[in-house]
Amino acid sequence: MFNRQRIEPKPGQESVWDYPRPPRLESSSKHIQVVFNGEIIADTKNSLRMLETSHPPVYYVPAEDVKQEYLTQTNHQTFCEWKGKARYYALKVGDQEVINAVWDYPNPSSRYSDIKGYFAFYPAKMEACYVDGEKVQSQEGDFYGGWITSEIVGPFKGAPGTWGW
Repeated sequence: MFNRQRIEPKPGQESVWDYPRPPRLESSSKHIQVVFNGEIIADTKNSLRMLETSHPPVYYVPAEDVKQEYLTQTNHQTFCEWKGKARYYALKVGDQEVINAVWDYPNPSSRYSDIKGYFAFYPAKMEACYVDGEKVQSQEGDFYGGWITSEIVGPFKGAPGTWGW
């Protein structure tokens, strides 16, 4: 059985159990980088962070800071009760490709309209993702795309046995 006991954050840390539901969207000036097959796909200090109870933050990178020539839209879509319909992209650099590794919300709900024109990345499908130079640990599971750094404590939703939280 998975222990859902909240980890007490130390100074300089955040607990995902203090994040709100519905999620909060906030600006971030942290240096965000996404690397795939040796290529820096995204590089920004102008991201948005989505914070939701039990989830590590998801970083949304403005389109102008993403090398979109490596992205190809797929037919995959999902629906979020808060943000609306997401569309997905394959990412191909050289001979390596991952399907449905990147997503965006072309017409998000009015509450989250600021994420229009931003892309999010599954860290587990990338070579590496960085927040201010720290390599991100990916959130477990294949549904959520949270970015775990030393500043974030859980436990985190996504692992087997956590779906019903």
